[in-house]
Amino acid sequence: MSITTTTHINRDGDALELLEFYRSVFGGELTSVTYGMLGAAQDPADAEKVIWGEVRAESGFHVMAYDVQTGLDFEPGVNPYYLSVRATDEDELRTLWTGLLDGATVEQDLGPAPWGPLYGKLADRFGIVWVLDVAGEQQG
Repeated sequence: MSITTTTHINRDGDALELLEFYRSVFGGELTSVTYGMLGAAQDPADAEKVIWGEVRAESGFHVMAYDVQTGLDFEPGVNPYYLSVRATDEDELRTLWTGLLDGATVEQDLGPAPWGPLYGKLADRFGIVWVLDVAGEQQG
């Protein structure tokens, strides 16, 4: 079992530009998926926005970013990032999730996601927002 933690930056329509900039500085590979690609755009304005993106470099640099959906509040500097925990083992991820639940506010219950078998989001008792997932085969 292994886990990694990564800063996950929240943006309002310029996540791809941000990721391209960081790739130009740090090198590496940029991967991005739009709301439209997953059929998850509830507002047509979101179709080209990034639902999931990252830059990963051989040097060890890794950052993730996404665009907040239309209708959700976004204010630069307020809730600017999440801490992302990606695991390879579902049982270990559930254990971490359970540990973080003490005093937390669950924003998305731990369950299947379009990009893998488990995903959940919560704000811990200190107000830090965590996204936890197990990457894997895209779910139907």
